[in-house]
Amino acid sequence: MNIIAQTPRLNDPVEQGIAAILDEFVALRHDLHQYPELAFQERRTSKLIASLLSSWGYEVATGIAGTGVVATLKRGTGDRRIGIRADMDALPIEEATELAYASNNPGVMHACGHDGHTTILLAAARYLAESSAFDGTLHLIFQPAEEIGAGARKMISEGLFERFPVDAIFGLHNWPGVLTGQFGFVAGPAMASVDQAKIRIVGKGGHGAEPHRAVDPVLASASFITALQSVVSRNVDPQEMAVATVGSIHAGSASNVIPESVELKLTMRAFTESVRQQLQERIPAVARAQAESFGAVAEVDYRLGFPALINHRGETDFARDVALDTFGPARVEEGFKPRTASEDFAFMLQAKPGSYLFVGNGETAPLHSAHYDFNDAIIAPAARYWVRLAETFLN
Repeated sequence: MNIIAQTPRLNDPVEQGIAAILDEFVALRHDLHQYPELAFQERRTSKLIASLLSSWGYEVATGIAGTGVVATLKRGTGDRRIGIRADMDALPIEEATELAYASNNPGVMHACGHDGHTTILLAAARYLAESSAFDGTLHLIFQPAEEIGAGARKMISEGLFERFPVDAIFGLHNWPGVLTGQFGFVAGPAMASVDQAKIRIVGKGGHGAEPHRAVDPVLASASFITALQSVVSRNVDPQEMAVATVGSIHAGSASNVIPESVELKLTMRAFTESVRQQLQERIPAVARAQAESFGAVAEVDYRLGFPALINHRGETDFARDVALDTFGPARVEEGFKPRTASEDFAFMLQAKPGSYLFVGNGETAPLHSAHYDFNDAIIAPAARYWVRLAETFLN
């Protein structure tokens, strides 16, 4: 699908059109940031999105996966159909930015930039409705509950692509640490799968002064945590990627008491299903074996989250060529690397061909940080990009 000349457009009317409405969309982004809503609770956000899209002439469907919104715009007689998705939900984090537009909802924060993603797509939607000529069908998908990995799957199970068929689906994510407005593309595995495990190692409690009369689950847990790293270093092919992290350990409450049990919480990441399955098999086995060697027992609750995000080659080449044509090669990151974070857009790419791309957020706090804020400077170029992508695909 390498169909676009790789020269930047000069005096692009899309750039001028987005610039003319930018201030109101920066204000909209700040409003969304002030009123963040958790997964499947995005009622205010959903209502605001639907109202704006309806006022611009879109046919709007609401209530998909509870709070999801899909807006449709048809032009001409073409049979091409494109979907573009933005996520809407926030995180259970107490904001620490002290911004004038900081969260008004205690313990809830847009710490991943979904307020920005929604704003970008709405700005593009406004331009496409008022100023764009294309031939085909545009579906704009505003998805709930990305942060818990449930929104995309629920929208699909409720007939998303049967009701709103697409030939390709696209999405984007801002990325701190990448130059502001720089675009990154990855064909193939672009983001990791994510699974979780809760492991309870049960021993025999006792007095800290008489460890020989107890079975110490803390010691067994320490041995397991050390042995866990051998799964990645000695079981997984060195040319593959895998991550196994223990993020939480809870045991006891006093220094002189050996507790009855220890609870550990783990996250696992991989780029391929074969490695993902390997982790699923080896980690419980190592936990049980390590516990048994100390006379303890390991109870393992291993839960699959969502798969690796695999971009389709043709659609990714197409998306990259749109960026080259729009911005020139200096704005397209060469050799952009896959990210080991996870994204439930993976389910949409299992259902339909498409691509998920990245836009630099500059030197900001990292994603999921209480100090993070979306960079408003990328609203205009990213909205311009969505317009050009839709126009190119549908013409």
